[in-house]
Amino acid sequence: MTGRKLDDLFQWLGIAMLAIIACFLLVPIIVTVVMAFDARPYLGSLPPPALSTRWFQKFFSDDYFLRGLGTSVELAILAVAISLGVGVATAVALDRLSPRAKEALSTLFLSPLIVPPVVIGFALLLFLSGIGVVSGFARLLCGHIIITVPYTIRATLAGLSGIDSSLTEAALSLGARERDAFWDITFPLARTGIFCGAIFACAISMDDVAVSIMLTDAHTFTLPVALISSMRANFDLTIAAASVLLMLVTLALILVLEKLVGLHRVIGQGVFR
Repeated sequence: MTGRKLDDLFQWLGIAMLAIIACFLLVPIIVTVVMAFDARPYLGSLPPPALSTRWFQKFFSDDYFLRGLGTSVELAILAVAISLGVGVATAVALDRLSPRAKEALSTLFLSPLIVPPVVIGFALLLFLSGIGVVSGFARLLCGHIIITVPYTIRATLAGLSGIDSSLTEAALSLGARERDAFWDITFPLARTGIFCGAIFACAISMDDVAVSIMLTDAHTFTLPVALISSMRANFDLTIAAASVLLMLVTLALILVLEKLVGLHRVIGQGVFR
């Protein structure tokens, strides 16, 4: 077999692999969307004989799911606000350190990304119970801050890495204060990474199960935890409708990301150029 034929074979194998991966990722999503609009009162074979929005109506009339959704939204807003402030401040401080100190401390702050979420949730449960924190919302907020801060730090560091430090030094030498130099120079140039960190943090907070399920109580729970509990107690297609709504939230975040900074910059470059 000639080299040209080998190249063609590998090219077709690559295309086939991409097609298989795309099907593996997209087929479950398509099935979930179709099931969410199934008019039957039970889980049946596909395709459904008729379509309906009955499961979405049931979702928005179910107080259990709505309480979980409200808690998830509140947690996402507070967790993103806090983790964004902490993450940006930490990233700016890390960016000014020596390379060795920056690498060591970055590894420490990003460690929650490699620790299993179940371990984080269980450790937090023990720690917060030990110091007397019994409020379910407070425990959930602590957990969501811990799992979202690494994303804001990492994304902000990526944005800061493309900024020439001489720009800030020039502003300071001309009489600008540190605060003014940050808001007038550093922040506008690093906003791509900062916005990306906020959006990723929001998505992680809205979607988390492993940490949240460890920190909830009988009165405070997130939507993903409510869905898991509903699957165990009374499985119906309301869960599919809720899943579609979560997909729409994710899609909305992607559209916001595209509007604010552009996906081509986030995916193609990742840092300010």
